[in-house]
Amino acid sequence: MDETEFNAFCGTLPATSTVVQWGEAHVWKVGGKVFAVGGWSKDIDGFGISFKCSPMTFEIYKDEPGMRPAPYLASRGMSWLQWTGPETLDTATLADYLGESHRLVAAGLTKKARAELGLDE
Repeated sequence: MDETEFNAFCGTLPATSTVVQWGEAHVWKVGGKVFAVGGWSKDIDGFGISFKCSPMTFEIYKDEPGMRPAPYLASRGMSWLQWTGPETLDTATLADYLGESHRLVAAGLTKKARAELGLDE
């Protein structure tokens, strides 16, 4: 998944917004909370995509080829992975995980916020 595909997919998810910050990273949010970050990193070749996941998913994929604990986020005890290439997750599977990240973050919003964003319909 490249930058264009990443931004196009994240833009299809409900009630999302995007900003460019943190060294030109594309940061996608739902209800003001980050669910995905896409950008370049000095220690990987190409475009990396970080996303929130369940603790079990984190344990399964953290050491697989093309995956790693997301810099900064995972080191703070959060279950975030960074996709660095298609060796383990193809584009369709990565898109599924991005959708799940959106769902996990949206579920953590207050009931009022979810209702205002139209997420509980």
